[in-house]
Amino acid sequence: MCRRLIYLISFVLVLSLLGDVQAADVTWTDGGPDHLWSTATNWDSPTVPTSADKAIIMMFPGPTIANEGTVADKIAVGTGSSTGTLTVDGGTLTTTHWLILANNEDSNGTLNMNSGTITVGDRLAVGYKGSGTLNMTGGTITITNNFLITEKATGTGHVDLYGGIITTRLFEMRREAGSVGTMDIRAGTLIINGDNLSIVQGYIDNGWITAYGGNNSKLHLDYDVTNSGKTTLKATHLLNPNPTYGSTVTVSVNQLQWTLPDPNLPGGVITCDVYFGTNPEVEANPKVVIGQAVESVSVTLASNTIYYWAFDLYDSSISTTEPFHLSPIFTFNTSNTAPIVNAGDDIATWLDNDPRVVQLDGVVSDEDGGPGPATLLWTVIAEPNELNPPQISDPLAANPTVTIKEVGSYTLQLEAGDGEFTATETMQIVLYADSCEHAKNQEGFELIPGDINEDCIVNELDLAILEEHWLQWNYSTE
Repeated sequence: MCRRLIYLISFVLVLSLLGDVQAADVTWTDGGPDHLWSTATNWDSPTVPTSADKAIIMMFPGPTIANEGTVADKIAVGTGSSTGTLTVDGGTLTTTHWLILANNEDSNGTLNMNSGTITVGDRLAVGYKGSGTLNMTGGTITITNNFLITEKATGTGHVDLYGGIITTRLFEMRREAGSVGTMDIRAGTLIINGDNLSIVQGYIDNGWITAYGGNNSKLHLDYDVTNSGKTTLKATHLLNPNPTYGSTVTVSVNQLQWTLPDPNLPGGVITCDVYFGTNPEVEANPKVVIGQAVESVSVTLASNTIYYWAFDLYDSSISTTEPFHLSPIFTFNTSNTAPIVNAGDDIATWLDNDPRVVQLDGVVSDEDGGPGPATLLWTVIAEPNELNPPQISDPLAANPTVTIKEVGSYTLQLEAGDGEFTATETMQIVLYADSCEHAKNQEGFELIPGDINEDCIVNELDLAILEEHWLQWNYSTE
């Protein structure tokens, strides 16, 4: 018994050692041909981290996650005295445990969340012991346990929630005395499980959470209103800019709109200068409004372009030459999207001695208008007899006719392209031999009593069949 027990203990020990060998610290080296997390030669292993590995990032620029399926056990962005960055741009990242920015006192760690999804299995700490920054302009971050903006006394953390959604079970700022943590919210949203109104309001009252840098803006905090059973924090700017901060719009948008505040004194007039263009240094862009008391201006947008705009506000009751408010810089983009294609409803019809001509009802829209005009193409991708194919009157038109002769099922595809993206949708035509076969295949169809030959009509043919078999029987008389 003792020897067997010793062997069993040894076997378990060997298995545990093997498990320890499988999990590893994998360090980013940026030694590959690109900056992608998914490229194995960018890691010292050289293998891409698994869900059992700790990924260590001590370089700027660090990896970019642009693919689905990225995993790690833990991630440390910035350790020792290093500076590390991690960018998620359209990919997915899942950690089994934590994701920490600035793990040590002398480290710097930055997470740039542009688009995609991050799922953190335990906690996300922005500024654990060092200086951490989360720049979020889009996508979603889901935190299973705790979202911390600075954890240890030496930590400094800042979050720019300029877009996207962060959802977490718990939310803490400045866990230990001496730490510094701040958050600025613009177009983003923070969602916390349960009722956390008093905690978050306390952070707001302390000045740790601001909206648009605290410039003529408002934070919106609620529990069980925007999201059932959850605390939700959002922000709006009092100028109510439209397009909204960080939004994606189509080039069909032809106006910028906003709301001017009330003057300081009755009788005063609020006027504005509006800078608008593609230069991030917003004052280098032309002024599309100069000294006017207006709340909109016409503009022309180009596809696949990022725009920046800002306001100088003047109050005649204070000064007509010195602005009383310089707005933050607002931004939006006109990223191209694929056309929207509707091939029309499915059709069921029948032959009537001659071939059947069917009118197609395709609809294509391309609201962003670029980079080129939408092109259309109808094709037949399935048919009952390739030797007798259907004939489309004009495959490049949205609403051509199609002539079909063979009984059976046809699948037609409408494709639209704008020079960059294409979109497709299919519709089906089912052709029956006659109107009776068509009727029989419709939902709820029932034969008329007396329709012996099942030709959808009761007439002399049914009577002749009845007379021919009158008084016959097919049961046994024995």
